[in-house]
Amino acid sequence: MSERAAPFYCPYCGEEDLRPSEQGHGAWECGGCNRAFQLKFLGLLARGLGAADNGGDERI
Repeated sequence: MSERAAPFYCPYCGEEDLRPSEQGHGAWECGGCNRAFQLKFLGLLARGLGAADNGGDERI
């Protein structure tokens, strides 16, 4: 049985003092900024769509 991936740092302050939240699956708490956040897998991207079509450069 494999473990789920965990975030390496807080997306708000960059602190690495993270712990799982009691809120449920994918929820984390940051000891640095005292924020709670949730990670959610949205799905896989199809090849050839999005930024890959123009080489990743979306400037006009």
